[in-house]
Amino acid sequence: MNRLRTRLIAVFLLATLVPLGLTLWTSLSLLERSLQLAPLSQMDALSQSLEKTGRELYQQARESLRQDVVEGRVKPVELSPTDAQAFRDRGLDEEFVLAGANGNRLDYYVLGKHSVMLYSRQLNVPLGELTKQIGDARQTVETSGVLVRRGFRGALLLIAASLWLAALAALVFLAARITRPIRQLTQGLERVAAGDLATRVPGSSLNSRGSGEIAAAMQAFNHMASQLQQAQERLIQVTRVASWQALARKMAHEVKNSLTPIRLTMEEIVSRQGAADGAFLEQAAQIVADEVNTLEKRVRAFSEFSAEPPVLPAEIDVNALVEERVSFLKNAHPEVIYQMNLAPDRPKAVADPDLIKGVLTNLLENAAEAARPGGVVLARTTRAGEQLNIEVHDSGPGLSLQAQSSLFEPTISFKKGGMGLGLSIARRSALLCGGDIQTLHGELGGAAFRVILAAAHIDSANGV
Repeated sequence: MNRLRTRLIAVFLLATLVPLGLTLWTSLSLLERSLQLAPLSQMDALSQSLEKTGRELYQQARESLRQDVVEGRVKPVELSPTDAQAFRDRGLDEEFVLAGANGNRLDYYVLGKHSVMLYSRQLNVPLGELTKQIGDARQTVETSGVLVRRGFRGALLLIAASLWLAALAALVFLAARITRPIRQLTQGLERVAAGDLATRVPGSSLNSRGSGEIAAAMQAFNHMASQLQQAQERLIQVTRVASWQALARKMAHEVKNSLTPIRLTMEEIVSRQGAADGAFLEQAAQIVADEVNTLEKRVRAFSEFSAEPPVLPAEIDVNALVEERVSFLKNAHPEVIYQMNLAPDRPKAVADPDLIKGVLTNLLENAAEAARPGGVVLARTTRAGEQLNIEVHDSGPGLSLQAQSSLFEPTISFKKGGMGLGLSIARRSALLCGGDIQTLHGELGGAAFRVILAAAHIDSANGV
């Protein structure tokens, strides 16, 4: 959105600088013309006329005095030899000088053969004072014109710059106000794209009263996000219902599988009635007992899956726990070879011991069943920074693509007699302990799982 705001400001600059320059040029031109028509121009013309008149009067006075000297109508005054020498040093033959207090006397110096003669005449007009007044007037006119021009130009430039800067500040404010909802809308779209469907444009309430395109876009975004959130909630609910329906169908199928032999056995007992021998009755009773036991196990598995067990975290020695589980399962699978590669520093993890025992029992039992008689099961413990890993590998056939795609789902079982809940319960137990279960590339050619737990902090003071 900064790019949009920059473009708006650039458009404003291009749209205002050229008209502003033309306006200033026109204003200054009009200022020059107005100054020419102002009293200052009249005073300037008057001062020039007076100066011209003064020069003419001075020239006439000089010519008149020179003519009178030639015709002998003015008596000279002979200057001292010192003055005569100074006059000679200046290299002049004659000189006119305005003298007197106000310049009302014209002196005419003439260099003779042996001395300098001074001729004087009183003037009716004080040309010296008049010259001084004309000079002062000219200087005043010129200074006033410069000051007036500077003042008008400065004021004009200051006003124009102030108005332009105010307009620019208003544009920056309006650009930020215009781009803010667009920026909020863009951020909202990014959050929705990231999966946060609860996102709403925070400024929508301020713009919802407007009728512009931005307000309509923000309302449409909020409506879209609300519809997507509702659709997601409905999808989650439908998925949950579908999962439980699948569980119910599986449970019904498993119960039916157990009830069928019971029903057939009871029908056989009824058909034989008094003819039944002891061996048959013992066999029938064993079949019924086994199937009832199977039903009990299945019901218990679903009950465990739906229950929320209490979590009691504590420090556990994972090496000892793995050794104990392997030793326990060796008796159930004596034909399977168990190998252990345990961390030498006997690392400790923070987790619920009972939940982790259930996780290890499930993984080791699955590995033994997959390895089959003569197969190998490997249990390994390692520490990686702040986490502790327990790995279980088997030499079985491995996991199919179908099994990998839905391995931890509670609705699928890929082994005979399995309920499809063991890995789901195991992973939930690991998650409740703050860890997780991941699949690995098996080192023995079969399946491999890694249980990730939080490692206990080392107490350096006790050397633990």
